[in-house]
Amino acid sequence: MGNAIKVVNLKLDSFGSFLGMEKGCIIVRDRNGNEEKYPLFEAEIGEVVLQSGNLVSTGVLSALGFWGIDVLITTRNGRPIAMLKNLEDDAHVKTRINQYEAIKNGKGVYTAKQIVLAKILGQNEVLKKYGLRQHDIMGIKEAIGRLEGDLKTVRKRLMVIEAKASKRYFQQIFLLFPKELRPDARKTFQAYDGINNLFNLGYELLFWKCYRALTKAHLETHLGFMHTLTLRGRPSLVCDFEEIYRYLIDDFLIRYSQKLKPKDFIAKTEMFNDKKGKRIYLDKPRTEELTKELHEYFRTKVEIPRVKYGNKQEIESLINEEALLLAKYLRNERAEWIPRVVRLCD
Repeated sequence: MGNAIKVVNLKLDSFGSFLGMEKGCIIVRDRNGNEEKYPLFEAEIGEVVLQSGNLVSTGVLSALGFWGIDVLITTRNGRPIAMLKNLEDDAHVKTRINQYEAIKNGKGVYTAKQIVLAKILGQNEVLKKYGLRQHDIMGIKEAIGRLEGDLKTVRKRLMVIEAKASKRYFQQIFLLFPKELRPDARKTFQAYDGINNLFNLGYELLFWKCYRALTKAHLETHLGFMHTLTLRGRPSLVCDFEEIYRYLIDDFLIRYSQKLKPKDFIAKTEMFNDKKGKRIYLDKPRTEELTKELHEYFRTKVEIPRVKYGNKQEIESLINEEALLLAKYLRNERAEWIPRVVRLCD
């Protein structure tokens, strides 16, 4: 038996770092001239993360695109803004046709219900882990099961159920954060406080993982079932899929935040809707630390069997598998789609 191929993720996180290609090897060189080589046929590159300020050769981008290696481009503070996409990712039109048909044939309603239920079940895992008051899952399942009508009608009612559960959930888990940093409520887009912006950064990295998984599954990322098609122009199916795994980011941030102090945050004056306001963000060293640990967290193994083999798999592969299973359900290759929820250890 030959040696197993090692999977490595490359993250260039310093200004002036260089990514290039030389004699079948991917080259990573920092600004001090220190160099590492990764032979393409000896080490499987799982993902490459580039940051604003890095230097990249077109040759290596061509190789990464040819081999279908995921490439994420982020801002200096780690916020994902773009990705390298292989043209073959838009193949397999049959999957997207079935996805369009799901809006009218009932599968869209079923999928939206499964997404909301999975999100609430995930929240319950966090609440249970930290000894907090859990959701009434049986009552919520019954309420979701009673919903009938077209996708637009069911979606509105599902959003009410989800919003009530999430409000109770965040009221409780925010008590687990350091008192001097604790926000009053969950704020999403354009939040002003540091902890909410911490969540927003974590969810942005999750968003990228979900986007890539759905693209690999040949699904239309802008055609969602729970979120509307006009959600600030964001890919609505990615927003749907992200809901299933937010609880994992929440658990990570609860644990990460225990070492944070007010001095780890900085205030930035920004314009929004023609008004100036100060927003609090994690400072650069802590942001780099958080994004590095979060990328590693996605490689953590959880006790959910892989479809083909193994009793455990990484969070990242779980997300990829679940996107493929959703695509199979929409193509009528599976009778149901029930997202798998990770049981969180105490």
